[in-house]
Amino acid sequence: MEIAVNDLSALPNAAAQLLAFAGEVKIFIFDGDMGAGKTTFIKTFCQVLGVADVVSSPTYSIVNEYESAKGSVYHFDFYRIKDIQEAYDLGYEEYFYGGGICLIEWPERVAELLPDHLVKVEISIVDENRRVFNLSRV
Repeated sequence: MEIAVNDLSALPNAAAQLLAFAGEVKIFIFDGDMGAGKTTFIKTFCQVLGVADVVSSPTYSIVNEYESAKGSVYHFDFYRIKDIQEAYDLGYEEYFYGGGICLIEWPERVAELLPDHLVKVEISIVDENRRVFNLSRV
């Protein structure tokens, strides 16, 4: 599924479409170049999920945890991990297989640990304001 986003005001609609597309799947991986808008979109997606807290990037903490109307939400940013052992030390199994919603940035850094069933969100930069979101079930 492809969603064109022409400005930030279109993100809530794109997030609602992602939620509908996912169905019962709770693991989401976000792929896109640095600056593509992964974290910005995840913040909007969390609002659509009903997260009341301020959502921020977990670049240094690796994971941020939130509560939503749909249960626990875990936002991961694996950009700064040096090796896969850091994901093991974090206890990734409890997050990935614990029934909560997982939103994963830089998933290629933990590719071997990802569950079999997930939704992939590829974000492509068209220009400064426009993005294309390609959604697929893996």
